[in-house]
Amino acid sequence: MPLPTALRRLTPDRLRDDPRLRAIAVGTGAIPPRTMHSEPERELLVELARDARRVVEIGVYEGSSAVALARAMGPGQELHLIDPFGHHPSALPSGWGATERATRRVVARAARPEGPRVVWHVAFSHDVAPGWTAPIDLLFVDGDHAEEAVRRDWDWHGFVAPGGHVLFHDAREGRPGGRGLPGPTAVVDGLFRGPGGPPPGWTVAAEVDRTVAVRRG
Repeated sequence: MPLPTALRRLTPDRLRDDPRLRAIAVGTGAIPPRTMHSEPERELLVELARDARRVVEIGVYEGSSAVALARAMGPGQELHLIDPFGHHPSALPSGWGATERATRRVVARAARPEGPRVVWHVAFSHDVAPGWTAPIDLLFVDGDHAEEAVRRDWDWHGFVAPGGHVLFHDAREGRPGGRGLPGPTAVVDGLFRGPGGPPPGWTVAAEVDRTVAVRRG
């Protein structure tokens, strides 16, 4: 059972953010994974995942969005989770990190026997891509937030099936009602908001908080 919220708030930041202590607490269920998305973003993610045959998430961290996906999906669906784990300066705030073992336990609790088939890829997304062949219905880009890294993750769009979506997290910096970070925002702005318009066959399907969803026609 998770520790009460009031007690967790009393924990000093240096302990609350310590990757080793968090791994123990998150892995055992003493504390929930750190939430990296807002409720409207979770609702959009769940809506698009519910009927997707195959979902790929790039950037898992402690598993909060993977938990939402696993709970929304059912038998016959596949959830692929890509993350090298550890600390990566352009992917996470200073001092943050996650461990594979703890995050696997978090997702396993959410996936349940009647949930989707969960496939782990403990690697960088650009190392997984060369061997990938399967069509994707939903691609969630939330890994390394450096502009060059987000552009590499966009290279996965060639695997997205017609009618499928790509969600970019932290991609609405400076937009009305939005938030985000420079890297993902620059990629989305360059691809979808420039004078040339979106890439052929693609449209912006939804925007909420920090997230931009684009759809392949």
